[in-house]
Amino acid sequence: MRSLVTAFDTYITAVTGFLYSWGLVFLLVGVGIGLTVYLGAPQLRHAKAVLTSMRGSRHGAGTGISAFQAFTMGVATRVGIGNIGGVALALLMGGPGAIFWMWVVALIGMATAFAESTLAQIFKTRHADGSFRGGPAYYLSHGLGWKRAGWAFALMTVFSSGMTVPMVQINTVAATARDSHSIAPWVSALVVVILIAPVIIGGVRGVARVSEFLGPLLALVYVAITVFVLVRTLVSDPGRVAEAFEAIFAGAWGLRAGAGGVAGAIFVAFIQGGRRGLFSNEAGLGTVPNAAGAATVAHPVSQGFIQSLGVFVDTLIVCTCTALLILIANPVLPTDPAAAGSLTASSVISELGAWSAPVMTFIIFIFGYTSAFGAYSYGQVCLDHLTKNKTISLVFRIVVTALCGLGAVAELTTVWALSDLLLGLGGIINLIGLICLARWTKGALADWTQQRRAGREIPVFVGRDNPHLPGDVHSGVWDPGQAEDVARAGGR
Repeated sequence: MRSLVTAFDTYITAVTGFLYSWGLVFLLVGVGIGLTVYLGAPQLRHAKAVLTSMRGSRHGAGTGISAFQAFTMGVATRVGIGNIGGVALALLMGGPGAIFWMWVVALIGMATAFAESTLAQIFKTRHADGSFRGGPAYYLSHGLGWKRAGWAFALMTVFSSGMTVPMVQINTVAATARDSHSIAPWVSALVVVILIAPVIIGGVRGVARVSEFLGPLLALVYVAITVFVLVRTLVSDPGRVAEAFEAIFAGAWGLRAGAGGVAGAIFVAFIQGGRRGLFSNEAGLGTVPNAAGAATVAHPVSQGFIQSLGVFVDTLIVCTCTALLILIANPVLPTDPAAAGSLTASSVISELGAWSAPVMTFIIFIFGYTSAFGAYSYGQVCLDHLTKNKTISLVFRIVVTALCGLGAVAELTTVWALSDLLLGLGGIINLIGLICLARWTKGALADWTQQRRAGREIPVFVGRDNPHLPGDVHSGVWDPGQAEDVARAGGR
């Protein structure tokens, strides 16, 4: 039996490695470039709207979830352990140049995030509790009529995001507590279950309420720590900061190429930077739209801009702070990829002293905590697409809570590999849907743009007889008069 499990692990790991190193990265970048061109580069042309998209986003939710809460649900999973370990791994595997390509891919991914979140809004449906549900499963089923594809995506997401991602996030937290402070995994399991149960049992609304407070606060604290280190270094030894930036740009263009030559150095930097950047901000994977589709907004495009901003915050701010921190503290990077997990924390400790060790452990704990319940919410949205049965939904939430405790004490090699595989396959299905529904995205953007040019501060979307759309939206959510209520309440 053990040999069979080992063989299965080897096979899944090989397939996942190929999928993530080659096929999916280039597909994500390719679709992002295609959407950028087709939509007229909305992340640049409407940069002001993106950067100001959070204004008024906490209002107008009614019985649902506000646009700000949907944004923070995305932040809860985007700005997580991947920002700490993922960026470090990109540096170790691809060199400092990987960070430059992470920036480039993030700018491209902002268009993808805009498209998938706008579609999640267009084809969302009203849930029994008065809130909304939307995402790839919904726009595949209702926008394209691909019910089987919608079901397949939903099933994959229920298992991967809803069940296994929370397990592996908590597993990382428990491992950090064990290695740094000799805390037994069962203690971590008990603490996690006590803290996470009320949030998950509360469902999507429970996640939204906690994320609204904890997500932005955690991101601000982490960025503040890294910015403090950067500013202090800039004052005391500005040359170290200049060297960090020089290493990023030189590495991106192979100017410090080794045996692999210039082309090889650029390719490795691009692959590692693109891969870590895409899987940190999640643009195109179809995960964040599950949160975006739950928001109550007056126009789908406004939520598209908000989630595009999420990619900007995750990669161009948080990931950049992490990368600069590591490069300043480690002018010569370690050669062992296994060091990635602790590299960020050790960099902070080396710059600020031993007192910061428990602070970093606490930040990693909260990162894992918020990522776990944020990922659960994606699975819950997809489960609601599969069934409206309240008992099944409650059992699912209880099971996820128990799995979080199990994740703290179990070895999860197989679970992690299978989760990555399903996330990747779901991402491919989502990207196909984005291409096929691009006309709807472009039409919604044209509708929003026309209203803004006409002087309307808060554009209102109507899904029937809209000349900009390729057809009518039949969910009833966007019938005339529905979105006006949100606009009157001050929502975006």
